[in-house]
Amino acid sequence: MQPMRPEPPTAGDERAMLIGFLEYHRATLASKCMGLTDAQLRARAVEPSNLSLLGLVRHLAEVERGWFRAGLDHEDVADLWVSPDDPDADFDRVDTADVAEAFAAWDEEYLRARAIVDATDSLDTTFEHPRLGQVSLRWVLLHMVEEYSRHNGHADLLRERLDGSTGE
Repeated sequence: MQPMRPEPPTAGDERAMLIGFLEYHRATLASKCMGLTDAQLRARAVEPSNLSLLGLVRHLAEVERGWFRAGLDHEDVADLWVSPDDPDADFDRVDTADVAEAFAAWDEEYLRARAIVDATDSLDTTFEHPRLGQVSLRWVLLHMVEEYSRHNGHADLLRERLDGSTGE
């Protein structure tokens, strides 16, 4: 888990801004999970939603893996938890999920994503997505900021219901 939450830059070039906001949101999710027990991380605390903090972590590991490794880096990587027969397994199958394994997978995926971004010269670098067509690194970074932002809103509600903690 990321220990500190870096503030995103308030000035700079486009790449620095995109990466800065993505790092901020990755660290925000980590901060929402810090200090909780495995049972709390698995808890679906905002009924009737099936969301849990652990499910969010697993989902975002899948998302990082898909966009950066499979997409931008063209790696032939299998999904971690989801499958065509169970597309929501990352969210749904948390009752007995290994918490340490999920956080280790998320850590590995965002660290690998950072390396891929660092090795990609241009925000205009593209790859062919089966549904969307040509997708650029710029789009992926914007999408990841959106993805984390949306799910961090869920994490805020979950954490507040779990132990009353509030904050950014």
